[in-house]
Amino acid sequence: MSAKKVLADIKRDLEPFVGNKIRLRANRGRKKVIEKTGVLESTYPNIFVVRLDEKQIERRVSFSYADILTDAVQLTVYQGEEDIKIQARSC
Repeated sequence: MSAKKVLADIKRDLEPFVGNKIRLRANRGRKKVIEKTGVLESTYPNIFVVRLDEKQIERRVSFSYADILTDAVQLTVYQGEEDIKIQARSC
C-alpha cells in the first residue's frame, strides 16, 4: 500500500466520528505522554483537530494522520456501550 492511500484511509476512518467524544493519548517525546478527553472537531486533508475538555479555557490541538500511523497518537472514540480505537490498518 502506498503511504498516501494509508493516510487517506485513516482520514476516511475518522470522518464519521466528527463531533463525537474521544480519548486522546499523545506521545510528546522524552517520556511526556498526555491523556485527555475531547471532541473530534474537524478533519482536513492533512490534519485533524481535537477540542479538549479543559476547566477554564477551550483549547484545540491538531495532529497529522501520520501521527496515528506511527502510534505517536492513539484515539479512542466513545460510542455508546463500546469504545472504538482508531488505528492504522495492517498491510
